[in-house]
Amino acid sequence: MQIGELSRLTGASPRSLRYYEEQGLITAERLDNGYRVYGTETILVVQNVRSLLAAGLTMADIGQIGECLFTQDLSQAEVCDHVLALYERRVASVESQLAATADTAGRLHSELDSLRERAGH
Repeated sequence: MQIGELSRLTGASPRSLRYYEEQGLITAERLDNGYRVYGTETILVVQNVRSLLAAGLTMADIGQIGECLFTQDLSQAEVCDHVLALYERRVASVESQLAATADTAGRLHSELDSLRERAGH
């Protein structure tokens, strides 16, 4: 199938599909006219990539999943044990960012309260 059909079937834009290919997540054969042609297995890979991005994983994270992108159910532990570890690392990273953001918000609120006191508000 060509890029337009893959886009229609997966909801991924042609630009995204070219980016996934650039990142090595999907592959395409090239016709003599330069058009990309994707195999039907690419539909599942693109759906998995989009699902993982929606879950909060980064492209770098997804690049580590490898052959598990071809798995119908990415949560199958016996197939993709390292996916669990990847999610745990990503959750830890997000929680660390949340803590840093909460700390920044606390400092800003403190400064704001101080400024309001000095301004008589």
